Amino acid sequence: MSGKPALVLLTPNARGVAQALMAAFPAWEVYAPDDAALVHALPIAPSGGRATDTIAQLFAAGRPVIGICAAGILIRAVAPQLSDKRNEPPLIAVAADGSSVVPLLGGHHGANLLSRRIASVLQGIPAITTAGDLAFGLGLDEPPEGYMLANPEDAKGLMANLLRGGGLRIVGDAPWLAESNLPLSADGRMVIEVTHRAIEGSADHLIYHPRNIAIGVGCERNAKPVELIRLVQTTLSDHGIARDSIAGVYSLDLKADEPAMQELARWLGVPFRVFDAATLEAETPRLANPSDTVFAEVGCHGVAEGAALAAAGTDAALIVPKVKSERATCAIALSPSPFDGASRGLPRGELHVVGTGPGDAAWLTPEARIALAEATDWVGYGLYLDLYPELATGKTQHRFELGEEEKRVRAALDLAAQGKRVALVCSGDPGIYAMATLVFALLEQEPRRKDWQRVAINVAPGISALQAAAARSGALLGHDFCTISLSDLLTPLDMILLRIKKAAEADFVIAFYNPVSQRRRTQLAMAKDILLQHRPRETPVVLARNLGREGERVTQTTLGDLDVEQVDMLTVVLVGSSASRSIQLPNGRRFVYTPRGYEKKFGA
Repeated sequence: MSGKPALVLLTPNARGVAQALMAAFPAWEVYAPDDAALVHALPIAPSGGRATDTIAQLFAAGRPVIGICAAGILIRAVAPQLSDKRNEPPLIAVAADGSSVVPLLGGHHGANLLSRRIASVLQGIPAITTAGDLAFGLGLDEPPEGYMLANPEDAKGLMANLLRGGGLRIVGDAPWLAESNLPLSADGRMVIEVTHRAIEGSADHLIYHPRNIAIGVGCERNAKPVELIRLVQTTLSDHGIARDSIAGVYSLDLKADEPAMQELARWLGVPFRVFDAATLEAETPRLANPSDTVFAEVGCHGVAEGAALAAAGTDAALIVPKVKSERATCAIALSPSPFDGASRGLPRGELHVVGTGPGDAAWLTPEARIALAEATDWVGYGLYLDLYPELATGKTQHRFELGEEEKRVRAALDLAAQGKRVALVCSGDPGIYAMATLVFALLEQEPRRKDWQRVAINVAPGISALQAAAARSGALLGHDFCTISLSDLLTPLDMILLRIKKAAEADFVIAFYNPVSQRRRTQLAMAKDILLQHRPRETPVVLARNLGREGERVTQTTLGDLDVEQVDMLTVVLVGSSASRSIQLPNGRRFVYTPRGYEKKFGA
């Protein structure tokens, strides 16, 4: 099963079942198409579009779809896409009262197992129809979490032979198989083998690889990824270790931002996690090659061996001691049982500086929505954190007041340095008078904060207030423009006035941010006086307040009639150039725009 499961709600009577599944599976994404008459009690937002379109799009993307609805709705929604059952994701219908759970498609791709889990939560009946599952209580091509079937193409044939009365023996540790209804026999002709060794299977020999291998790595700073990858690849091959048994790649926290290690983990398709020096030093008695030189440099006697053992657990064995290349090392530890590679050590911390736009959910970009949804922690001004409650479930919120910008950024960097995925939430665009600049300023000013330096930084742009204001009123930014903040908290007033004068002389359209505050009422009037020296009184002006939020108001006036009392701290002010125009359509709607010269081209 691949992709995050999607729960689709269609009717209000699905509320109880939906709430139970949302509580049991918090990682699922929930969709409520606009044509569903859903109650407002559920903490989700409409996904937009028709129900059948939403289902079809999710299914086409390979996402498991769980619909609380009649089976026929799901079948008709995906029917045009049905062609190759080998590639179909799970499609499951759940009765509105939870009494039955029906895996319609993808039974051997996780649907049967998922249906059993759903039925267990709802105390309903999983309507499994797959012959092998009914006879033996499991599907051989559907191993539990932590195991990978190496030759899935042979599973169906072996299962058919078992149904015809063949005997089966198990080699290795497979609790879920031993507890099943499979016809086990010490001299069975067919074999299921559970091993971390890279061996070939066949039609009568299924191979399952448990994810119980931890790879510990070390390397010099900025070692080439290809060197580390080749070292690990060669080591796995030399020792006959199956790639599917690798649970994760591990190292010292000082290497959390090492490109070679990240590339190795991506190449293997497993998590990359790190441990602090104290944790690795505790593994010293189990190391095959402890090094005083390494201890002097990083505070532990072994990085590759220590990381592999720390990840694999206290009962693990070091099956491949440290192996070296010119600039890299690796070691391999074997755990007695499978483990979740992402649960050992800490991930590299991530700081996503997220622009949420002016506040309307329709203006939230897909990148920003993903960053908010996948974050463990939200940091920001309380008003911004309250804009998207449907995405806030399960997030730890760190709320700050206005004026505490530096505290916000420091807190976000500290959290990310602890291995968390942090969203620093900004309104509008985070790079326009917002927190992105402060993030990079602190990183530059405090190079000794090595933990900050190792954090992965991403800036997710948002629709800015100036864009939204221009769109609401026409196209005032159709030609060259600039933005000027009238706040003198961080910029001297003389510099602000000089910038206004130069922008006026250059005849830029100007977007004024922070035009007034409770104590500061003079700068906008000064700006008006300067601009009137360079452009006509009839120049269009747009006042946009509370864009995308309750109480939104967009008004048009002229430079000559601009009244400071019409403006507050929640308003962005757009002033046109000398070429900007105001037009009124026959329906009475008025728009403002700035010609770019197309009319001359058309005239020619």
